[in-house]
Amino acid sequence: MIRLKKRADFRAAAKAERCARKTLVLQCRRRSENETGPARIGFTVTKRTGGAVERNRMRRRLKAAVAEIADRRMRTGHDYVVIGRRAALSAPFETIRRDLDACLRRVHGAGRQPANA
Repeated sequence: MIRLKKRADFRAAAKAERCARKTLVLQCRRRSENETGPARIGFTVTKRTGGAVERNRMRRRLKAAVAEIADRRMRTGHDYVVIGRRAALSAPFETIRRDLDACLRRVHGAGRQPANA
């Protein structure tokens, strides 16, 4: 899993496709043809969601959910930004994973085949 670190990448993803669920918001951007390569992912948890300890716990839970799903659902040539919501702190891990999976299905279209399959 390659991480997004530059602000410009996060801002570009913010202008693209998005899906919101109870525990997270997923933003997905298809990179241009000359920017191929594996999927890249970034994580954001705002200060409004809680203190540093709570934000770090949410981020760790989101990273774990992405690690389980990344190989099956994330496509090459795409950038993803996962924004944690307060509900991710207390929700069962299975709920977070299910929300992420549903968002990935939605942004890529439920019936469409992945480009790298």
